[in-house]
Amino acid sequence: MTWRTLAVVVVIAVVIAYAVLSGVWVSSSNSWYQSLNRPSFQPPNWLFGLIWPYNFIVLATAGVQVMLRAKPMIASLWILLLIASVTSAIAWSYYFYVPHNLEIASYALIAAALFTFGILILTFMSQLVIAWFLLPYQAWLIIASALSYGYWQLN
Repeated sequence: MTWRTLAVVVVIAVVIAYAVLSGVWVSSSNSWYQSLNRPSFQPPNWLFGLIWPYNFIVLATAGVQVMLRAKPMIASLWILLLIASVTSAIAWSYYFYVPHNLEIASYALIAAALFTFGILILTFMSQLVIAWFLLPYQAWLIIASALSYGYWQLN
């Protein structure tokens, strides 16, 4: 197995783990979530169902493309940033829905957005076209961070 093949497998495994683990705690406190004061710019619920599949697909696609073409150092850094971003995003889900610690949850999501900004830069450096498809994911994380911060401030 080449390092590129291994890198592709790692990227796909991390994105699948992200897709599965990000929703583990979401429905555990639905009545609590419904009772929260919402920020005025809260998107409609149906948008979440559309954007997340797109995000996971484009993240995996970008990762595969970078792993297949980038220099080893860029590919390694991309994977490290992906793991850091995914870990932060999953931490947000846990802290928001389980102990309801909206402050730590907000910081976790801000960290995920910052790590993803690094992913975006590296993708632009190695795969210009696919990088443009990552922009909505980056924008979504910024909006989600602002929402999380809004929940923290309002509740």
